[in-house]
Amino acid sequence: MDMTKIGFLSFGHWRDVPGSRVRSGREALLQGIDLAVAAEEAGVDGAYFRVHHFAQQQAAPFPLLSAIAAKTSRIEIGTGVIDMRYENPLYMAEEAAATDFISGGRLQLGVSRGSPETAQAGYQSFGYVPEASDPNGADLARAHTSVFRRAIAGEPMANANPQMTGAEGSLPILPLSDGLGDRIWWGAGTRATAEWTAEQGMNLMSSTLLTEDTGVPFDQLQAEQIERFRRVWAESGWERTPRVSVSRSIIPIIDDESQHYFGIRAQAEGSDQVGYLDGGLARFGRSYIGSPEDLVAELAADAAVRAADTVLVTVPNQLGVDFNARQLAAVAAVMREVDAAPVPA
Repeated sequence: MDMTKIGFLSFGHWRDVPGSRVRSGREALLQGIDLAVAAEEAGVDGAYFRVHHFAQQQAAPFPLLSAIAAKTSRIEIGTGVIDMRYENPLYMAEEAAATDFISGGRLQLGVSRGSPETAQAGYQSFGYVPEASDPNGADLARAHTSVFRRAIAGEPMANANPQMTGAEGSLPILPLSDGLGDRIWWGAGTRATAEWTAEQGMNLMSSTLLTEDTGVPFDQLQAEQIERFRRVWAESGWERTPRVSVSRSIIPIIDDESQHYFGIRAQAEGSDQVGYLDGGLARFGRSYIGSPEDLVAELAADAAVRAADTVLVTVPNQLGVDFNARQLAAVAAVMREVDAAPVPA
């Protein structure tokens, strides 16, 4: 049996407020490195970071991921996700290749249009203005992603200067890291977007919410999304096997501290929620909070967790490295038992 890969997903929050153990942007970065090192020691498979601009969160992933790469040897490093509306795709291609070389080929980049943000069309302040027919920048994000993917594949991106090169022709972005193109993931919020992701040949990254609702439980809706992705992938004729990740909030109650912070929330957050996001209905998945034994039974019955090959566990990073390292070790143990459990009919 293939074991489910376990990664953590940090939003990199920092606040100078009572109770926060991450008071500044500097502390958020340094603790992100320390948590990745601790996670690798605990047997966790991936260290992923959310990217948000104009907010007290992580915004520039490549310096952070490179630092983690230099201090670890096994753990995957990645994003979940980079908002491509903000990116210069050619500069990003250079940064991604350099980071991938430093890591020895461990980079896993989640990209997408992004989520609701603190700034109004903040990407326009970065110099990227979509067409009038593209009010949310979705087409802009896909266009930037296309250029980025072509660049990391080695396609020509500029004309050569004969006075410098001695010949006419075209030039690719350098350096090029072999295999990086197979490690690009698209953050899909709907079933239709998952099908588009498969057509493009990107891996599927699905979070703790979907921006649609059919009335079925979240895990079943997400499992349908995964099934559609894999069906279209097969129909598209891609040769490699794609990867699929889902995000989950998983808090094992293993000590007084986890009980203090999360015990009272177990009942309130133990079911799906339906609300409005970006002007439409969205279904938000439940949190998993409880004893390790209870979590094994509940996660074993989660259809999307069982369908995915990777689970990204969202971490309350403001509670510090030690707390989250203990939590991740407990989650890894829980997931080993989930993998061993029979899949419910």
